[in-house]
Amino acid sequence: MQRESDVYWLALRAVDGVGPRTARLLLEHYGSADAIFAASEAELVQLGIPRKTALNILGFDRFAPLERELCELERIGARLVRWSDEDYPPNLREIPDPPPFFYLRGNVQSVLRDCIAVVGARTASDAGLRMARRLGRELAAKGLTVVSGLARGIDGEAHQGALEVSGSTVAVMACGIDVIYPPEHRKLAEAIVKSDGALIAELPLGTPPIAENFPVRNRILSGLSLGGVVVEASERSGSLITARLALEQNRQVFAVPGSPLTGKTRGSNRLLKEGARLVECVEDVLEDLAPQLTHVRATGFATDRASASNTKDVRFQDAGPQTDEVKAVLASLKEDDKLHIDSIIEQCGLQPSTVLRILLELELRGIVAQHPGKLFSLVSS
Repeated sequence: MQRESDVYWLALRAVDGVGPRTARLLLEHYGSADAIFAASEAELVQLGIPRKTALNILGFDRFAPLERELCELERIGARLVRWSDEDYPPNLREIPDPPPFFYLRGNVQSVLRDCIAVVGARTASDAGLRMARRLGRELAAKGLTVVSGLARGIDGEAHQGALEVSGSTVAVMACGIDVIYPPEHRKLAEAIVKSDGALIAELPLGTPPIAENFPVRNRILSGLSLGGVVVEASERSGSLITARLALEQNRQVFAVPGSPLTGKTRGSNRLLKEGARLVECVEDVLEDLAPQLTHVRATGFATDRASASNTKDVRFQDAGPQTDEVKAVLASLKEDDKLHIDSIIEQCGLQPSTVLRILLELELRGIVAQHPGKLFSLVSS
């Protein structure tokens, strides 16, 4: 059942002259949308609201279509997350122009965890796609939420990587939450909702993905996150807008270096020249953001790179909790043999997502090496 006052939140967005910054001013003063519509003209004008906008607020009467939108929202299994709600993300609340509310399908806890944005080109190279999926997988395996835009290319691969380890990922959409774009990512969107993630949008139901919506959407993508990784971007990539917004919001910007022989990475390489942190592996992100992280699994990632030089017994002691599942995966591996992931899963008798998660943790600790063709082996002692 929708909360009675939700219609006033939709109305706040629909009033002519009330954008995100004005909405923030009003909400910080009145606390809720209901109270804004109950205010007097004199109060609103005294607060600094233009008289015309104040009259638009007091004279707003288009509630019927908003009631219908709320009914549709309930039908599709979505909800509003409002500025006044306890589960409105604190990071998003900090930006200069936060949405007064947003629509959400999925697990609201996913936007409350430590979030890292992974963005890049729609027409990415094979190397860029592999890097995006790897970052998505490894960040999610550490307990972080991978945030991206559900677009083709880098975005989609980052989401897929997180899903491979049953991790949390959030898609920030530049259209209505009931409009999946691109349409071929419908299955991906449903997988995000069914796992531990969410779809979010600030635009009304049914809003199409027109070009002007994307730059505005990007402020939410970066605002949710502690930092953003640009994997691959040309000189005119929309990912550079996300990076600029991240800097304005006092977020850390990371970039994956690329070959100067291709135009696909000129934008991301320029970010590195301008001071973005270089990323070659997930530890480059985690080490830089360590003081801000609260939900990272498996402490001690700063020493993971050095652990490969330890002896076999010491490495196994540092493999994390010695559960039966971890022991089963370790027992299936050898130093001199490369085993395909399917063989490891068959020997362990565990779920594929569980095996992938454990292998990733062991790889990050320098205990397991991954080879081309989904082959794995123990690192030589």
